[in-house]
Amino acid sequence: MNFPSKLIEDAVNEFTKLPGIGKKTALRLVLHLLKEETKTVEMFGETVIRMRQDIQFCQKCHNVSDHPVCSICLDLSRDASILCVVENMRDVIAIENTHQYKGLYHVLGGVISPIDGIGPDNLHVDSLVDRVKKDEVKEIIMALNPTMEGDTTIFYISKRLRDQSVRITSIARGIAFGGELEYVDELTLARSIATRLPYENYLMNH
Repeated sequence: MNFPSKLIEDAVNEFTKLPGIGKKTALRLVLHLLKEETKTVEMFGETVIRMRQDIQFCQKCHNVSDHPVCSICLDLSRDASILCVVENMRDVIAIENTHQYKGLYHVLGGVISPIDGIGPDNLHVDSLVDRVKKDEVKEIIMALNPTMEGDTTIFYISKRLRDQSVRITSIARGIAFGGELEYVDELTLARSIATRLPYENYLMNH
C-alpha cells in the first residue's frame, strides 16, 4: 500500500499493531482522525496515554482499577464470602454485564499453559489462597474458559485449596468446550453461573 505521506504511513502502521486491525481499517481510522478537529485528536491521544500511565491493578483482586483497590472490592453491598475466579479483566466485564452475580472476583492473569511457558507461579494463585484463609471465603466459583488450559488451572487450584473449608464450584457447561466467556451471550453466562456445579460433579462430566 503506497501512501502520499510518511506521517500517515507511520500512523497506519501503529494502528495495525492493534489486534484485528488490518491496513485498510487502519487507514480508515487514520483518515477519520485527520478530518477531526485538532483538539479532538489531542484528547484522544491524551486519553490513551493517561490510561496507560495511570492504570493500576487492584491490590485485592488484581482487576484493573483507577485506585489501589477497585470499586467492586470496595462495594460493601457485595457478598465477600463468594469469590468468582476468572482469567482476565474481560471475563469480569462479561459477568458484570449479566447483572446476576453479587460476589467478589479474583483475576488470575491467565491460565496454566506449559506450551506458552505459563506456570502457576506466573498467576495470582498464592494471593487467592491467602484470601481464602484470611477473608472467610465460603465459596469459590471457577469461571475459567472451558479449555484444556482452563481445566488444568481449576484442577491445580482445587489441589491448593483442598485443606481449606471452602466450597469449590464451577460454572455449568452451558458454554461449549473451547469457548470464551467474553463471547458468550449474557443470558447463557448468567444461567451458567446460577446453575453452577460442585467441582466433583464438574469432573464427572469430563
